[in-house]
Amino acid sequence: MKDSRKFVLVFILLAAVIALGVAGYSVLLDVGFVDALYMTAITISTVGYGEIRPMSDPAKLFSILIIFAGLSVVGYGITSFVALFFEGRLKDAWRKKRMDSTISRLTGHYIVCGAGDVGVTVIKNLSTSGAPFVVIEENEKKAEELVDGGVLTIEGDATNEDTLKKAGIDKARGIVCTLKTDSENVFTVLTARQMNAEINIVAKAVEPSAHNKLMKAGANKTISPSEIGGQRIAAHLVRPSIVSFLDVMTRAGDLTLDLEEITINPNSALVGQYLHEAKIPERTGLMILAIKSPGEQSFRFNPSSSECLGSGDTMVVLGTKEQAECLSAIVNA
Repeated sequence: MKDSRKFVLVFILLAAVIALGVAGYSVLLDVGFVDALYMTAITISTVGYGEIRPMSDPAKLFSILIIFAGLSVVGYGITSFVALFFEGRLKDAWRKKRMDSTISRLTGHYIVCGAGDVGVTVIKNLSTSGAPFVVIEENEKKAEELVDGGVLTIEGDATNEDTLKKAGIDKARGIVCTLKTDSENVFTVLTARQMNAEINIVAKAVEPSAHNKLMKAGANKTISPSEIGGQRIAAHLVRPSIVSFLDVMTRAGDLTLDLEEITINPNSALVGQYLHEAKIPERTGLMILAIKSPGEQSFRFNPSSSECLGSGDTMVVLGTKEQAECLSAIVNA
């Protein structure tokens, strides 16, 4: 039974006992409504005031019935309220402790600062990809909604060092700053970079002038949702066929294709092999779009079959998540 229904039931039962008491005393003691209500109240509450009329045996037996009925209903109501209060507190405390324990064990995860419109989209994509992540949200209501949805969430200020430390900034792979203002994002980027010099930081820029400030503060990449949205709208107007093709390519029916990046580790068997020797498309079904070597700023698009793979090379591939996982297993073998 739901908690709201319990309290409605208690109210109905109490009203029924009072109505029964008023009707009974009106008949047994031959008194008016106010006197009957008074007798019912002092009987249920057991305060011990004197009776307004001499009590006959039937009236005494009726009073005993009213006392037991009233105490039962009131006791049930108090017990339900106390149980609801303490069970809720204990449940919340247990859930928070379990979540804090899970967050403390995370490593190589991502941190999302802010669950606004952009942050929610980031959260959805991270959830779909299966990547481990934790969200920092200052708004209590939003934080509770995320927790209810099964998202690892810390309620707190992302610009605070203690909050970032609680989110495992020292063990995190990357952090996304999608707070409301540029000043908050700049401060968060600066703090995160000081706490983890190697972490990958992506920050949202609200104003056009914020890009340089965020980069100087330590961000690896800045994104302007309004600029990207405008470019997307313009592309639909000027090059609708190309945009439609990209949409179809990344959402081919029930088969979802996506861009993935795979880095070749030094111990990989692929190191020193040419692409035609590695036979990645044949073995995985992936399409290799570009390759970038360590220290290079630009990608080599549409690499030829004579391209030699080296340690630390990053391959950008197009395919399903399962195909990317297959390549990752080959690379790490």
